[in-house]
Amino acid sequence: MLDYPPSLRKLIAALRRLPGVGPRGAERMALHILESEPALALELAEALREARERIRPCPKSRFFSEGGGLSPMFSDPARDSGLVCVVEHDADVIAFEKSGAYKGLYFVLGGCLSPLDGIGPEDLHIPSLLAWVGEGGVREVILGLSADTKGETTSLYLTRELKAAGIPVTRLATGLSIGTSLEYADALTLSHALQDRKPL
Repeated sequence: MLDYPPSLRKLIAALRRLPGVGPRGAERMALHILESEPALALELAEALREARERIRPCPKSRFFSEGGGLSPMFSDPARDSGLVCVVEHDADVIAFEKSGAYKGLYFVLGGCLSPLDGIGPEDLHIPSLLAWVGEGGVREVILGLSADTKGETTSLYLTRELKAAGIPVTRLATGLSIGTSLEYADALTLSHALQDRKPL
């Protein structure tokens, strides 16, 4: 039975390792790359190489930085340097930025605590966060973490550590999405919606 050549199978296998890419998607991408002009493959390879070489985490915020220096957020005079929003991943920063509702700084934890998966405080960037707020100048830390079990565990841990350091901590309001029917909401979502209610 005929199969793709070894190098093409290797390319498909490499593409399958990307998140959200299944066997058929990886095969389609690999075939598209091979059937396109050679310049596309070279451009893709160069973009991958350049990103891997140049993008490093900012030493302070842990958000992506070109060349590994401080993130441009620290030199932006329009940002409030007294506010730090803690998020799980770099993509969360972009989600906040697209909302246009937040003008402070960010800190990327690199995930959430998960004792069952063996992920403790030392496996995340928590010591870097505590060192940053320990320098002074931060008047509030906003926890922008997921409202799932791992996010809740991480929020509780960070709240304890930050309050012990004298830093006020807030968290994002959680609850019902706009357009959600109450009959489809889970108990935890309803609980948070009641706790985070606002006067009218």
